Amino acid sequence: MNRLINSTVVETIRTFALQSLLFEAKLAPKPGLVDPFSNGAHQDMTYTTFLNSSYALAPYFSDYFLLGLNHQGTPTELFQKVRLRGQVAEQAMLAKTKGINTHKGANFSLALILSSLGKQMQEQTVKLPFSQNEIAMILAYVQQMTADILSLDFTALQQKGTLTNGEKLYLQHGITGIRGEAQAGYPVLQTTALPFIRTQAGKSPCETFQLLLLLLMATVEDSNLIHRGGVAAWKKVQEQAAQLFQTYSKDTTGLTAALKTFDRQLIKENLSPGGSADLLALSYFFAQLEGFV
Repeated sequence: MNRLINSTVVETIRTFALQSLLFEAKLAPKPGLVDPFSNGAHQDMTYTTFLNSSYALAPYFSDYFLLGLNHQGTPTELFQKVRLRGQVAEQAMLAKTKGINTHKGANFSLALILSSLGKQMQEQTVKLPFSQNEIAMILAYVQQMTADILSLDFTALQQKGTLTNGEKLYLQHGITGIRGEAQAGYPVLQTTALPFIRTQAGKSPCETFQLLLLLLMATVEDSNLIHRGGVAAWKKVQEQAAQLFQTYSKDTTGLTAALKTFDRQLIKENLSPGGSADLLALSYFFAQLEGFV
């Protein structure tokens, strides 16, 4: 273990991860998503559900980080350790939410990112705030950890009796979802989300991340949207999000009203950009590491 790492550093990283989930839940309005004032396009989730889920997962964020900090084997071996711990965390989340899947995707991604962060801090003298290069190194190690995930998870799906939504989308449309994003080292974070955040000095975090949500909705292959509405509905939402981002990225006057209108539309159409929401939370985590928020 890097001797410069102490309990304060571990607690800071855990808090950053927790705050990323809490910030995403609190941000409002968000089209089709749960916030303190609306359940979005969800019949089974509320803002309280998201708070309960976040706090249920919080102790495991330290575990993920420490697994990486103490790991001496290969990236793939670290992935196997972290995945097992992540499954325990997921069960704790489901127990707290009475079976409602609020943060399965976010938990998966944070497990990878926090363990990679721990591994990088084991090997180097890294201090907050992190540089862009150090962020890139974390994501590059995630890519090494998950190099085989698609072949491992999506082999012989035709023989499985019960398929998850993600597995169904892979068979039907070749959509790899969050697994594919992880295997590629989260390129949407590196090429879209974080570069955008770095240009937003002077804007409030609320405006910055509302705009970022629109940018992500316009960019991401959102399996949640596709599962609920199909490819055509997803493409339509992408186009609308891109137009709204273009309209309000320079002048945010009227942004809140436009988001409320978009929210009402997605609720009516039962569409929720949950994949984009998870990436928004991850973006906030890295924004904390870089000292932007």
